[in-house]
Formats: sequence, structure tokens, C-alpha cells
Amino acid sequence: MTTRRFAQVDVFTMRAGYGNPVAVVLDGDGLDGAAMQRFAAWTNLSETTFVLPPTQAGADFRVRIFTPRQELPFAGHPTVGTTHAVLALRPELAARAQLALECAAGVLPVRIEGDGARRRIFVRAPAARIDAPLPALVDEFAQALGATPLAEPAPRLVDNGPHWLVAAFADAAAVRALQPDLAAVAALTTRHGAVGVCVFGREPEGGDAALAVRAFCPADGIPEDPVTGSANAAIGAFLHATGMLADIGPRYRASQGREVGRDGHVEVAVDAHTGAVEIGGQCVTCIRGELDLGDSA
Repeated sequence: MTTRRFAQVDVFTMRAGYGNPVAVVLDGDGLDGAAMQRFAAWTNLSETTFVLPPTQAGADFRVRIFTPRQELPFAGHPTVGTTHAVLALRPELAARAQLALECAAGVLPVRIEGDGARRRIFVRAPAARIDAPLPALVDEFAQALGATPLAEPAPRLVDNGPHWLVAAFADAAAVRALQPDLAAVAALTTRHGAVGVCVFGREPEGGDAALAVRAFCPADGIPEDPVTGSANAAIGAFLHATGMLADIGPRYRASQGREVGRDGHVEVAVDAHTGAVEIGGQCVTCIRGELDLGDSA
């Protein structure tokens, strides 16, 4: 039997229990995809990751990312949280300000600010492909979420590794008041080949964030994701594509998770020229230990 180093990291928070947890298997060698998927289903967290040696030139380490039901080419909070766990074990990487992380979506730049408890980790999301506006989605969102999003800009499908259906609401209060029909949300995402729907609205001036965000992925076994990096990256791309970024600014903070008892914050930076999106934040390691997956793994 092989024991493997393991960590559970709370992402996009400074307080344990208030962000989005990711399970990190730090020694993924020798596990095939079926074993990884089985363990991810067992943890029942929104994502579980496995750290492996890189296969592409320039990468410092490789990460495979699994939900309880499928492997993802990219996800935000798992890449940020896994980097946090790797830095705790590899001081030669922790001393650097720039890293490169390999995932199924490619080799992604990682930027480190600060150190210790104040360290913030930023990952550049894969370049987003944004479909044409889908006005018919306004009614579909209204039926699934119980409230009507803005018709202008109309909802769109955004692909930044996972596929997200993205819609804007009038304000943060409308977003926070949503009571979705999860079966209808699952049907909506399945119909459009998306991992989930993510919605946003402007917070009042003077608060601790510019946007309130929520993300629902019931077809993937995640009714509401607490704090979602790839969804926030998709929203950043949506804001850039629709011209809404001009009112918010190229760097902003999003609040997510209060509706499920969390209080996460995602820092988002959007290049006003290229539309490249970087997401990041702080992390807390909640569990450190060893994992025994048994001979069958």
C-alpha cells in the first residue's frame, strides 16, 4: 500500500470554514483517472485535485482536477488552493513570485503576492470563448432561478475550460434573493452543455466587494458552489465582452458564498486590451495528513 501526502485547503478566505474547500492529493503518481474519480466522488467536495510531475516544458507542477462526477480542464479555486498546498511543501517555489501550473487546459501563469498568512495566489484563467448573446436564455434563467436577469446584456455561454451560462441581474440584492429550482437549473445546464450557471449583480458603493456572485451546478452534484474561481473568471470575461467592465474597473473584488454559510472573496483582474482574466485570493490549510487509498488504487 502507498501512503500519500494530503491537504484540505479553504480557498478565497482568511478564515477556515468560510471559503471553498479543495481536497489535494500531493502525491498523485501511480493513480489512474478512474482511481482519481472514485476518490473525488468519495470526498464529495466540489473539487479534488491530484499533483503530478509536469509533462510540458516550463511548468513547475501538474494538476488534475475532478468534481464528484467528472474531470475538468480548469477550475479556479482548485488551482489556487493546490498551489497553496504545494508552496507549503516546496520552499524553492514559495520563494518565487511567478510560477507555471500545468492542467488539462494548458500551462497557466501563477503570480504570488506576499507570504505567510497574507500570501495571495493569482492564476490566469484560460482564454475565454464567449458565444453570441442568447436572448432566449432570459426566460430560461427566469424559470430556473425564479427571477428575471437583465435582457441587455443578454446571458451568454462562456467557455474558459468549463462552460458557464452567465447572466447579469439588476443588483446584488436580486442575486442574493434567488431561490433556484435546482432540477430546472440542472436541465438548463445539461441542455446547453454547461457545468453550471453563474450570476452576478452590483453591490452598493462602499461595501467590501464590487459584485455579488452565485454559482449553481446541480447536474454535477453541486447544488450551489460556495466560491467559484472559474465562474468569476467567466464573469470577468463577460464584463469585458459586453462593455460592463468600464463601470466597474479592471480590478475588482467579488463576494460569494454567504447564501450557503460562507463568506469568500475573489480578486479579479481583467486586461482591458486583451480580455485576459486573472483570479486569486487567500487560502487557509485546514487539514494536513496522509492518505491511504488501498491496493486497488
